[in-house]
Amino acid sequence: MFKAVVFDFDGTMLDTETVWYDSFRETLAEHDIDLPLEVFAHGIGTYDDSLFRYITDKMGSEDGLEDVKRRAFAKHHEKAATLPLRDGVEDYLKDASRLGLRIALATSSPYPWVESFLTSHGLMHYFETLCTKDDVAQVKPDPELYTLSVRRLGIEPHEAVAFEDSANGAKAAVAAGLRCVIVPNPVTEALHFEKYDMRIGSMKELSLEELLLKLS
Repeated sequence: MFKAVVFDFDGTMLDTETVWYDSFRETLAEHDIDLPLEVFAHGIGTYDDSLFRYITDKMGSEDGLEDVKRRAFAKHHEKAATLPLRDGVEDYLKDASRLGLRIALATSSPYPWVESFLTSHGLMHYFETLCTKDDVAQVKPDPELYTLSVRRLGIEPHEAVAFEDSANGAKAAVAAGLRCVIVPNPVTEALHFEKYDMRIGSMKELSLEELLLKLS
């Protein structure tokens, strides 16, 4: 019997990943630098500097990196300001609450980042705990974020279902012992997912109750 659901944030609840990709791709195009999706996708769901190493290598030095980051971040801020929730996300949160399930967040992003979006969308009250990169030594694909989330909820890992959009996130959830449902977005749909329990196109595809029944 499932007692909790644990949501990833970026790319799963809001498609910030596609916005990040578009922002960096547009900025680098101004320098005649291509940004292949597979290069960007390597860092999705984790928190590393592989993208910045790629940019530095293509530019030939670190001199222009900060300017690229500044302009890409500005583009992202503008694009993300009106970013809607992914289809079905709020329905799942409402259903989880109605069903008496505990709700947590496990994200490799920092707390202020997720708190601002959850507040602006009026979702903070759904979450019993927010586990962010500020709380752990290692982010995804390390399982620490998911291990922390179930420990804070006071449940066993197998009693929780994780929702993820990235290969790094799915790897973390499975390694922590949670059941994992992947909900890829346009940037992550072609990634190789090693292990997961179910794949859906969006949370509109079937209700939370139907999904949990299929997982049982």
